[in-house]
Amino acid sequence: MAGIARGVGRGPRVDVRKLLTLVGATVLLAAGAFCAWQAWLIADEESAAADVRASQAEAARQLSAEYAGLRKPFLAALNDPTLLAGIDDHAAASARLHALLPSAVAVEVYSPGLDEVVRANYREFGYAKAAQLMAALSASEPPPASTQTSDGKRRLSVVEPIQAGGALRAWAWLEYPFEGFANRFAAISPHGGRLELRQGDGPDSLSLIAEGRHSGELGSQGLRVEGAALYVFAAMPRAFIVIPHSEVLAALLALVGLGGGAFLLWSRSRAAPVVEEAPEEKEILVADVQRKPRLPPSPAQGDAVAARPTLERAAPVPAQAAAAPVDPAIFRAYDIRGVVGKTLTADTARQIGQAIGAVMRERGLPEIVVGRDGRLSGPELGGALMDGLRDAGIDVIDLGAVPTPLVYFACYQLGTGCGVAVTGSHNPPDYNGFKIVVGGETLAEDAIADLYRRIVAGGLPTGGHGSWREQSVLDAYVNRVADDVSTQRRLKIVVDAGNGAAGAVAPRVLEEVGCEVVPLYCDVDGRFPNHHPDPSDPRNLGDLIAAVHTIGADLGIAFDGDGDRLGVVTPSGEIIYPDRLLMLYAQDVLARNPGATVIYDVKCTGHLRKVIQDAAGVPMMWRTGHSLIKAKMRETGAALAGEMSGHFFFADNNRWYGFDDGIYAAARLMELLAADLEDRSPSEIFETLPKSVSTPEIRLPMPEGASARFMEAFRAKATFDDARITTLDGVRADWPDGWGLVRASNTSPALVFRFDADSAKALERVKQAFRLQLHAVDAKLQMPF
Repeated sequence: MAGIARGVGRGPRVDVRKLLTLVGATVLLAAGAFCAWQAWLIADEESAAADVRASQAEAARQLSAEYAGLRKPFLAALNDPTLLAGIDDHAAASARLHALLPSAVAVEVYSPGLDEVVRANYREFGYAKAAQLMAALSASEPPPASTQTSDGKRRLSVVEPIQAGGALRAWAWLEYPFEGFANRFAAISPHGGRLELRQGDGPDSLSLIAEGRHSGELGSQGLRVEGAALYVFAAMPRAFIVIPHSEVLAALLALVGLGGGAFLLWSRSRAAPVVEEAPEEKEILVADVQRKPRLPPSPAQGDAVAARPTLERAAPVPAQAAAAPVDPAIFRAYDIRGVVGKTLTADTARQIGQAIGAVMRERGLPEIVVGRDGRLSGPELGGALMDGLRDAGIDVIDLGAVPTPLVYFACYQLGTGCGVAVTGSHNPPDYNGFKIVVGGETLAEDAIADLYRRIVAGGLPTGGHGSWREQSVLDAYVNRVADDVSTQRRLKIVVDAGNGAAGAVAPRVLEEVGCEVVPLYCDVDGRFPNHHPDPSDPRNLGDLIAAVHTIGADLGIAFDGDGDRLGVVTPSGEIIYPDRLLMLYAQDVLARNPGATVIYDVKCTGHLRKVIQDAAGVPMMWRTGHSLIKAKMRETGAALAGEMSGHFFFADNNRWYGFDDGIYAAARLMELLAADLEDRSPSEIFETLPKSVSTPEIRLPMPEGASARFMEAFRAKATFDDARITTLDGVRADWPDGWGLVRASNTSPALVFRFDADSAKALERVKQAFRLQLHAVDAKLQMPF
């Protein structure tokens, strides 16, 4: 047998230890270089943020200069003798003023009392223009300029007073092109961040223009454009930083990586190379190869097969193992709510559905109803939620697009006791969320947090085969309300649904109970193109006030985005705040249920307690939040409850079910107003209720988690020596002639304030007391009041 392994053992052999040393050094050097880059990014972050803030300030300055330039010719025109001489001829004055203001697109002059605006047909005149003019009439100073869309183009409009001899002679409504603002804004570099020009400074403000990257969260504070309701917001650049956000730690890790890599290379170079010389080539015969001892015998074949895991026997990977992480911030005190596509995705909705299904299975509850409001993200999120429920083995009844109260109603009507409303409530269009009922209980606080814990822990139920069917409860709901409520005389009302889900239901219900309904913005549109669907904000009620006044209606009714909140305005433009509405409801309910408990939240007026007591009821103040109020009603057997936000809960004599329903509350309001024995108008009835000088709900946005931390410090430090203090929900201080409240919002990262007193002087004193205590905790806090 010839040699068959010629050349075996020739040439240098690879030293495995030195190879591993080289690999380790390379990895350490790469990691060190990466950490050094991360340290540079962290160090550069503040500089980049300062550049963006400088651009934000420059944008506000440039736009302020643009508006000042537009306004300068108008101020000069006020000295024109021809204009002032003919100011009472409004057509001639408009023409003269337009000639003096060549940059204006439109110029209109109106009488000092705006009588022609009051009598105008607002459908033709324009609700937004009428609201702007009427706001100027009641304001102590001219309202700021704002934008609106006309003929597909955005323009800037403003109401200016024309005075002569110290007296108001006329109002001028001016419309300017918006292109100059857009061009100035676009010319400013965002320096790697993002600049946004928005109308309004709150979370529901309207975005007009955005420049720069879409990554990064928009700051909570905008810089105002002087003279206009425009604000410049900024989002800081978001660098790719994956290590803990510490420049010192990043530098230390870089030093360790680079130093360790250099040391390994040095130690490798110190070792002498080990190279074996090739032995002299010779023939090797198979017979010459030395045999090695045999290894111990291997286990029997059957045992080996049994010891090997097989794919068939492997446990399946849970579905959530590959799912994206869920943001804990969306699990709020009484519902789940987040920004669509950012903190709330379809994958998150599916996991939430599985978690709800797990809770239901533990309680032996097999079926649930699901409905959604009119938001554009509703079908996708609702579908994903139902997929998760069915995957958990829960049978689903799909109600389609309905207001939230119809979801609650369906829980009773269809006997499921369980339901989910897919809704962003009164929040901006890019928000959505879930209000959840399990076993007749609206989930809140720990029950909401439990869903998050289940998702994080993993092991959510999967592989179930829950059924799905569609079913409408709209007719059943309308008939149920109409069977319960009727009006003794026909009231004419304007219904503003703000393009929310109530628009498809409320007009029909109110017509069925005997009202003449004029719909306003009742076409469901999840973009909310006309105004934000939140009746608790007076800025959203301007069109409704104008419409009620124009057509001579008895009342104006407004709903939020999902129909569980109610707002009311009178023909004179007065907003009847929900705590005063609750007085009227309490008197009506207690007349038939003396001794019953009436619950109200900490934001309600101090007059409410006495009204309830005088009507032979038991007043009970409780924490804010629809879920918390419903739980307290079940605990106490209360017949009625209400919140300053506009949620009302009826459970008197089994007439209704005890859930918050803005549509049913509107029907009950019509019933008691129409039943007045003296045939008084709604305005006259409201005048009989105690009235104080009060503020609406005032919000101060803060970073996530900062409001809760502030309240902890405020509770510990604040002292109101001569006031009765309530810490049930935030801190409320009551004096004999007024009260104030500060609390952390449960629906958004913000502090919430409200003040109420018997007189303007007392109100200011209460505000000042709170200012002093708030500044004692944080001297840099910017007061929104």
